[in-house]
Amino acid sequence: MLPTVAIVGRPNVGKSTLFNRLVGKKLALVDDQPGVTRDRREGQANLLGVDFTIIDTAGYEDEDPQTLPGRMRLQTQAAVESADVALFLIDARAGITPLDEEIARWLREGDAPVVLVANKAEGKTGADGVMEAFSLGLGEPVPLSAEHGQGLADLFQALLPYIDREEEEEEEAEPSEADLEAAPLKLAIVGRPNAGKSTLINRLLGENRLLTGPEAGITRDSIAVDWTWTSREGEERPVRLIDTAGMRKRAKVQDKLEKLAVSDGLNAVNFAEVVVLLLDATRGLEAQDLRIADKVLEEGRALVIGLNKWDTVENGSALYQGIKQALSDGLAQVRGVPIMTVSGATGKGLDDLIRVAFETRTAWSQRVSTGILNRWFERALEANPPPAPGGKRIKLRYITQNKTRPPTFVLFGTRLEDLPESYRRYLVNGIRKELGFGAVPVRLTLRSAKNPYASK
Repeated sequence: MLPTVAIVGRPNVGKSTLFNRLVGKKLALVDDQPGVTRDRREGQANLLGVDFTIIDTAGYEDEDPQTLPGRMRLQTQAAVESADVALFLIDARAGITPLDEEIARWLREGDAPVVLVANKAEGKTGADGVMEAFSLGLGEPVPLSAEHGQGLADLFQALLPYIDREEEEEEEAEPSEADLEAAPLKLAIVGRPNAGKSTLINRLLGENRLLTGPEAGITRDSIAVDWTWTSREGEERPVRLIDTAGMRKRAKVQDKLEKLAVSDGLNAVNFAEVVVLLLDATRGLEAQDLRIADKVLEEGRALVIGLNKWDTVENGSALYQGIKQALSDGLAQVRGVPIMTVSGATGKGLDDLIRVAFETRTAWSQRVSTGILNRWFERALEANPPPAPGGKRIKLRYITQNKTRPPTFVLFGTRLEDLPESYRRYLVNGIRKELGFGAVPVRLTLRSAKNPYASK
């Protein structure tokens, strides 16, 4: 089946003109009178060599569902729900109307991807309307003239991710939930020398697979071992365990082999999905532990803290709270990192450690729908609007998630260079807390709107 594109918008913005332009024939009636199109019309379109199905819909009107315009609106909603992407047309010469804003709210609440198109964008009046379209919170508008065929190359670029099926197959797709469940968890164990990393892995494996001893620095190479974890419920899940060399403070690393071993361990972090930072609970938290944790988060990996040798600790409650507070102060960029008490010698807490590692990977890999994300975004702005430094308002228009593993978001707006770091942290913490990402590293990039006619 060909990918499907639905054209939506209020009456008389040029939907049928664009439909005819894309199918290469005058299949849809076009007239200056609004409301000519009533039923959904489908045609086979071709845009710069890519074929897709295009749907022309009736003008979206705010009427009772029992009326004719209301029933036409229900047809439009059905078309969008079945489409791979919605083309939302506005009339750039007329500017943004209240009905445009209502349609934008409806589209943001849905799950269909949306490409915003500013039709009739030719001339200065049209350019002003293009800039105004950013206020709809649907990203950067594509300036177009459906009547004259201008801007089709830009429209092609905007639609390509949704209509080029061959390109999607060639790209590395994000794993589905089922794929993620079946794929091995890539779990690296890192920490200072003699924290008990190899002993812990041997306990998980049930054999002395890795060399251990009282001497610090026995492990040099990063060793990967494939293993199957059996949960308490009897479910078997594959894990790739990666043991790494102990990481001392850089100034203390003089031996060439130790330098190579530490470098190899840092490379292992890059290939892992979840990293367990193993601490020797009898020695508490040291500055080097925070440096290692910071490096893991910098690389965008999900982090879990393991307090090893917990079976030998006295006054464990006070020690746990002290380490928890020190981590909260030292890792301010990510609050609430899971802290697990374990013993590599006895096996205590290891099953919970692996379970939490799988849960953390799930959070690290999740994608939030555009509708849910922007409903949260609107609530966040309402609860705490962005500041206005120097009396000039910073406008935050739209946010989208463009990547997972680690979850990465792009924020669109104007004057973003003046957005304080504290407000950026407010948004990131809100994403973690309210959208289910927990303590995984979340990246937020800022992108200011550009005037497409600024250089003309």
